[in-house]
Amino acid sequence: MPRLRILNSRTLYNGRVVALKVDEIVEPSGIRATRELVVHPGSVVVIPRLADERIVLVRQYRYAVRQSLWELVAGGLDGRETVLAAARRELLEETGYRSRRMRRLLSFYPSPGFLTEHMHLVEARDLTLGNATPEEDERIEVGRFSESELRRMMSSGRICDGKTLVGLLWMFQDRAPAPKLRG
Repeated sequence: MPRLRILNSRTLYNGRVVALKVDEIVEPSGIRATRELVVHPGSVVVIPRLADERIVLVRQYRYAVRQSLWELVAGGLDGRETVLAAARRELLEETGYRSRRMRRLLSFYPSPGFLTEHMHLVEARDLTLGNATPEEDERIEVGRFSESELRRMMSSGRICDGKTLVGLLWMFQDRAPAPKLRG
């Protein structure tokens, strides 16, 4: 069976969060191509559920789209940190909540055409509120929303962040079993 061959790989930029690479490859199908990659270590996305079933979202300014967005709690994986450890850390940092019960739901690639990031969706329950500890460059507003409010926000375009849409649509589905996790 033919395999991917990397003929040449150049790192053009190596930053704090991502790296930018240009690779010359031969795909398993035999196609020779040049591919630009944004290399990212992966991230977690958390659905924090309160006892009354409301969902906690955070709102912060996103420079790339030049606006503030309502989003699920999310953040990058740090080093050898597990998915659940990262989810606990991000939940506490961004909202001040701690969770006594966390469950991995599914994993997905947000934009596999050029981005290596692998996102892991986690549900957090049995929440207790403490003090948030956002990073120095984060200004975060915390909101708590019912399912009907979230559905209205989605249909009106007030929620337009991809990872948040994936998480909420998963939550709203008919509770079919989540697909098997890989990686």
